[in-house]
Amino acid sequence: MNQVSVIIPYFKKEKYILSTIKSVLNQTYRRLEIIIIFDENNKKNLHFISKISKIDKRIKLIVNKNNLGAAESRNIGIKYSKGKYIAFIDSDDLWHKKKIEKQINFLNKNKSNICHTSYEIIDKNNFKIGFRKARNFNSAKELLTSCDIGLSTVLLKKKLLNKNLKFPNQKTKEDFVLWLKILLKGNDILGINESLVKWRKINNALSDSILQKLIDGFKVYYFHMKFNFLVSLYYLLCLCLNYLIKRFND
Repeated sequence: MNQVSVIIPYFKKEKYILSTIKSVLNQTYRRLEIIIIFDENNKKNLHFISKISKIDKRIKLIVNKNNLGAAESRNIGIKYSKGKYIAFIDSDDLWHKKKIEKQINFLNKNKSNICHTSYEIIDKNNFKIGFRKARNFNSAKELLTSCDIGLSTVLLKKKLLNKNLKFPNQKTKEDFVLWLKILLKGNDILGINESLVKWRKINNALSDSILQKLIDGFKVYYFHMKFNFLVSLYYLLCLCLNYLIKRFND
C-alpha cells in the first residue's frame, strides 16, 4: 500500500478544521501522512492546532514564521511530503470516507497520474447549495474557459510536481494555473463522476473577492499561459461568464 500525503494549509478556520481533519482520519485508505501548515501571523490559535496535530501519529505540523498564503504553504507541504501520492484539502472542506481508496483504485485501473472527483458545495451550516460534476480533461484548451477541477478533490502522483511545476504565488486561481500546466505537460486529468468531497463556500472567504478574482484570473492567461493582452481579456470574460452560469444553475 503506497503512502498518500495530505496537504492542509491552515488560516483562520478554527470553526471547521477539526471536522476536516476527522474526515481525513476516517478514510478507509489508512496509509496517510497528514501535513498541516499553520499560516497565521498571529499565533494565538497555534496551541489549538498543536492539540489537533496530536490526535493521530500520522499528523505532522509545520508552522510558517509569517503568513505566506495557501499556494506557498501547499508548496512547503509538498516539499516535506514523503508519499507517492499527494492529496489536497482546504481546512474547511470534508471528504467522503472512501475518497482516497476510490481514487487510488481508479488511478491504478486507468494507469493515470492524476484525477479529480465531483463535489457538493455546502454553506457554513453544512447545507448543500450546489454541485459540480467531474469530467475528463485531455488538453489545457478544454479547461481554459472554466476551472472545473475542485482542489480538495484532486489526487496526483508526486512525481508530477517539481520546482517548475508547483502552485504559483498568487492569492486565488493558483490551483487553476497548476492544473493547466499539468495538462500542458501532456498529462490527462481524469474525472470520477461521484461526489466524494464537500467544498465549503463562506461569503467572507478570499475566494469571494471579485476584484481579486479578476486580477488573478487575468494573471492566469497573461503571465502563466503567455497569451497577449486581448486574448487574455477574452478568456477572462469567458471565465466570468461560465462562473455566472454555474452560479445561476446552483
